[in-house]
Amino acid sequence: MKKVRFTIGSAHTDCFFDARFSQLSQLTIPANTILVTDQQVYRHHRQLFSAWNTIVLRAGESYKVQATVDALVAQLVSLKADRSTTLVGVGGGVVTDLVGYTATIYMRGIRFGFVPTTVLAMVDASVGGKNGVDVGNYKNLIGTIRQPAFLLYDTSLLSTLPQAEWQNGFAEIIKHASILDASLFAALEKRSLQYFRQHAKALSALLIKNVRLKMRVVQADEQESGNRKWLNFGHTLGHALEMQYQLSHGQAISLGMVIAAELSTHYLKFTGVARLEALLLRYGLPTRARFDVKKLIRIVGMDKKRKADLISYVLLKKIGQVAVKPLRIDSLEKMIARLT
Repeated sequence: MKKVRFTIGSAHTDCFFDARFSQLSQLTIPANTILVTDQQVYRHHRQLFSAWNTIVLRAGESYKVQATVDALVAQLVSLKADRSTTLVGVGGGVVTDLVGYTATIYMRGIRFGFVPTTVLAMVDASVGGKNGVDVGNYKNLIGTIRQPAFLLYDTSLLSTLPQAEWQNGFAEIIKHASILDASLFAALEKRSLQYFRQHAKALSALLIKNVRLKMRVVQADEQESGNRKWLNFGHTLGHALEMQYQLSHGQAISLGMVIAAELSTHYLKFTGVARLEALLLRYGLPTRARFDVKKLIRIVGMDKKRKADLISYVLLKKIGQVAVKPLRIDSLEKMIARLT
């Protein structure tokens, strides 16, 4: 088990890579800990939870809502959880978002950690302290920023993931490479999803690389007042697509990245659209789709990055280098309609 500590403001998050679920008891006392997972994870890994107090939630983005948080709080009360309790989310991004948010508001804040079970959660959703729930078509409209005490990485938990979930996670890996690391982008072009599924050491190194990249940004700007906005590349339109058309997160962000790259060509003379599109296709992600632009723009209009009639849009200068450009929402609608 390899420990890497990240300091973010006054908080510390310890990431334990190349670990096993059985080592969780070294990070938190079982008697004072409650695990939260979902039905899918529990069905595949039931034996892991036998020695722990466990709450099992329904699986899926549609349950990432305030009603689930209310039900989770009621169960914590019934289990007599107090300020000495540690809450641990074992699952993908929906579980980690719900657990982080609930732990932040329960008794004004209790200790929490994550055991991410998807590639997406390992490289993005559980990393950086953003927690929250959806409201209608608006993704993560209610939430908090608070860092987990620890993350435990057990890649053996990925063995039950379907191909589509691997593709989901690689959308965020490609995003990190696109905005932060041109050499990682080039390395991904030489490999394939199947390669990383078959080579445990390469996968572990890739996970560590991505966590370090994201944490570096978060450490410099936890509250997203500056460069943390970079991490929203592909997400402004992507989140709207995800909620409007019930796409997976990775599919929606992939489409959002291509649109953002094409906008980058218009505004910043970016020349790498074809290269980005080829890499996304290489990892099984969609790059083109027809959609109702007006409906999406209405959702974008409620995006957290909007100020009055302007929205901060993350664009690419070149692979590995970004710029945040304020765009008028009406102009953005016309540009996207033209592109699609």
